[in-house]
Amino acid sequence: MLFRASSDEQLREKEKVMRLRGSLVAVALAAFAIVSVGARQDTDRKVAGGGIMVKGWQGKVDANAAKQGKTINDSRFEEKSGSFHISAGSASTYWNPANTAKGDYTVSATFTEPKIAAGHPHPYGIFIGGSNMESDTPTYVYCVAYGDGSALVRGFSSGKVVDYQKRQPNAAVAKATEGGSVTQNIAWMVKGGKAECSINGTVVASLDQTQLAGQSTDGIYGIRAAHNVDIVVSKLGKK
Repeated sequence: MLFRASSDEQLREKEKVMRLRGSLVAVALAAFAIVSVGARQDTDRKVAGGGIMVKGWQGKVDANAAKQGKTINDSRFEEKSGSFHISAGSASTYWNPANTAKGDYTVSATFTEPKIAAGHPHPYGIFIGGSNMESDTPTYVYCVAYGDGSALVRGFSSGKVVDYQKRQPNAAVAKATEGGSVTQNIAWMVKGGKAECSINGTVVASLDQTQLAGQSTDGIYGIRAAHNVDIVVSKLGKK
């Protein structure tokens, strides 16, 4: 009888373990399904009535997007009340060839995201040192902010992606509640061979020429926007 009781207990324990394993598998599959659905929903959109509506301005989508048949006309770039309004389809860069900076300078702008994307913030900011912008092998470095309070410094060197400072949280970057709006003041300050990016008045990245791998900070400056983001850009200028 003692042996029978012991066997029954062992069987019940095995059943508990099997049920627990089944529950864990179900939870894992559900989480995977949620992530997969989110990824599918965040594919590059195509904005109705797209194109660049501001005289003198140009734009180009990233090479990976271009390989998929995406173009700058899948996004919309227009001017309203002295500000640029961007509804981006694919990740893209916008510039006016007349906007150049060299030597020591500061380039700044104010970015407002009227409604942050639920669960998946998209970055936006300023690039400097632009050259060969219309080609498939552009060179520039950009600093961008995310509405979740993080920042990233990245660039392209003859078309190849270069990570200067990986995305990381920074207390200076403004946060928005899901579905809320957020405003970021972003600037590049170049002086004495050093390039610093500040967000809302605080330096979030500082790079010298050795860190820039010889990339010049002289060149075109402009706007960098991730895919599927809606932003209003004001007070873009150099001093």
